[in-house]
Amino acid sequence: MTHYAILPAVSKRLPFIEQIREGWQAKRSLLCVGLDPDLNRLPPRYRDGANRIEDGMLDFCRDIVDATADLVCAFKPQIAYFAALGLEDELEALIGHIHRAHPGVPVILDAKRNDIGATAKLYAREAFERYDADAVTVNPYLGSESVAPFLEFEGRGVIVLCRTSNPDSAWLQSYPDDEAPLYLRVARQAADWNQSGNVMLVAGATYPEELGRIRSVVGDMPLLVPGVGAQGGDLAAVLREGMDARGEGLIINASRAVLYADAEDAAAGARAAAGAFRDEIVRLQTELRPDRAVI
Repeated sequence: MTHYAILPAVSKRLPFIEQIREGWQAKRSLLCVGLDPDLNRLPPRYRDGANRIEDGMLDFCRDIVDATADLVCAFKPQIAYFAALGLEDELEALIGHIHRAHPGVPVILDAKRNDIGATAKLYAREAFERYDADAVTVNPYLGSESVAPFLEFEGRGVIVLCRTSNPDSAWLQSYPDDEAPLYLRVARQAADWNQSGNVMLVAGATYPEELGRIRSVVGDMPLLVPGVGAQGGDLAAVLREGMDARGEGLIINASRAVLYADAEDAAAGARAAAGAFRDEIVRLQTELRPDRAVI
């Protein structure tokens, strides 16, 4: 209880979208590294060598961050990997480390929160005050009143689930038919919510054709794209269908393919994998859009 009584004020940083654009242009990177630390997959030095599980998990994530920060436009910790083990304090510490050691690299808290009324307001405070994230993923199922509390945090990003990458998502997201699927209704509504330029959509790499339909509806609104790497999304198709008018507009997330690229030397493996992803994205951007404004 004491913890919640002394919540800090929201930190002052550049707005989320400005930090993202800086990463796109200054670093030439559309890559986001997802921080999903699975205790069973950590290299032995983190799992067995640490005095406590908490230390091993935090050290692993910090090493990944430090090894890849200059290659990415964002980091995306998934809250469940921490909360399930009671490691919320370690998640706070990780996000604090990113802000201190790598200023300008925004943090997307992958929490998929939502509710209404006071509960929605508390979820927004959790993301932006307790964890000091730059953006958070939200579920739009409860409608506009559930998203509004997140939009009240000036400069913070609100990333709305639209067309997710998992195979079973179509039963609802593509309902009732291909002419007027629910995911396009969500995209249109999100564009209406985007009055301050801080709204984005989740659009999975595993459905590039539908990603293109979303892009046609929302114009240059940025899209968070999971599903490359371990989930097998087609990177070329994602860029072809999803880039905005400047040849950017995407935050392409890779998690497991980066985190566990080397079973012994996590940091070196992550850097090599992230570098390969970033370089391939740049190559495809240039190939698909040789006229793009920023190269």
